[in-house]
Amino acid sequence: MKKKINGYMMLLAGLAITITVVLLSLVFYGGFRDQVIYDLRMTCTLLSDVYDASGHYLEAAGTGAADLRVTLIQPDGEVVYDSFTDAASLGNHLDRPEVKDALEKGEGISIRESDTMRHDTYYYAMRLSDGYLLRIAREAESLWNFLFSAIPLILLAVALLFVMAAYMAHLLTRRLVHPIEEMAENLENPTYQPPYPEIEPFVSTIRSQHEELKKTSDLRREFTANVSHELKTPLTSISGYAELMENGIIQPEEVPHYAHEIRSSATRLITLINDIIQLSQLDSPVLEVIFEQVNVYAVAQKVVQALQINAAERQVTLTLTGSDAVICGNRSMIEELITNLCDNALRYNYKGGTVRVSVVPLKGRVILTVQDTGIGISQEDQARVFERFYRVDKSRSKETGGTGLGLSIVKHIVAKHDADIKLESELGRGTSVRVTFYTADH
Repeated sequence: MKKKINGYMMLLAGLAITITVVLLSLVFYGGFRDQVIYDLRMTCTLLSDVYDASGHYLEAAGTGAADLRVTLIQPDGEVVYDSFTDAASLGNHLDRPEVKDALEKGEGISIRESDTMRHDTYYYAMRLSDGYLLRIAREAESLWNFLFSAIPLILLAVALLFVMAAYMAHLLTRRLVHPIEEMAENLENPTYQPPYPEIEPFVSTIRSQHEELKKTSDLRREFTANVSHELKTPLTSISGYAELMENGIIQPEEVPHYAHEIRSSATRLITLINDIIQLSQLDSPVLEVIFEQVNVYAVAQKVVQALQINAAERQVTLTLTGSDAVICGNRSMIEELITNLCDNALRYNYKGGTVRVSVVPLKGRVILTVQDTGIGISQEDQARVFERFYRVDKSRSKETGGTGLGLSIVKHIVAKHDADIKLESELGRGTSVRVTFYTADH
């Protein structure tokens, strides 16, 4: 992270330095160019004040300033006098930009580059009172030559600036990263306050995520321990009974009993594994749930019919009331939800008890209720019944083959359907679980 920040800051500093050097060079060169033109204008004005048509003073001016070229031009463009060369050898100057402008506007300026691009020639022309044109010219460094001549100084300045930028980038990077490092060391310290108020939301988010991850890790550890314990019990039973049978300790007439116990433990093991797999799938963030129009009453009717044999074995009356009620949901999940609720109601009921399932369509809602006359749930246990492997009556749950995952699966299915669930119970008087689904017109 530090290397990246340093790299970006150095790149930014490099761009800033380069742009600054180029802009300053252009500004200085612009000032230099304006000064040259100003000097030519002043010189031309002074010469025009002492103008003599004979041109003798022009010769004196030409010899007095070796770097100035003085030219006198007729209104038709013919050269009368030139301080650098014979006027007769020069062609007509009417097409020169500075001459054209001087004839039209009274003065004209032009800059022409040399073939080598090392020098520029500056021209200033002025129209005199008699119509003649007086032109002053001089050579000066071009922009490129100006830049090339300044390269050693520019490189020295750039090197110094880069060293300063690198040092400052290092200091700033350290100051930027230090609060993050300090925060990482104090994530679990509730009294820690970040040095900058701007990063307080960031610290709060990281801290909450850290706590969430820690909580999730604890839940996974607890879940793994519970799974290991739940799997160990039936496997130990199966292994023990099989060992007794293998060693011939069990009498032939007792074999059916122990075979039944092995089958019961194996069935419980399969049920437990299936519930764990289903819960893991529901926990997965990438689970693709296919929703369709589902008639909750029809699904409940199917479940109630399938559980009539279990109800009869437990001597519990299982009934269904209500009418057709359609929601947008996942059919298999809704079936699993109703099955788990009914199975719990049967499992924790008394002989001769009842389980009533009802599906009631209301405006914008569908109310599914599973009510039993069973053992009930204490007030302190009601808040925890949806936790994984939590059993209100552990001995009865194991006796009846419960895994402790049914209501946890129900809670996940309810969440997937954006539904609400409410549990009401009283010890010795039964339990009522109500699930509210919201339809499209809600």
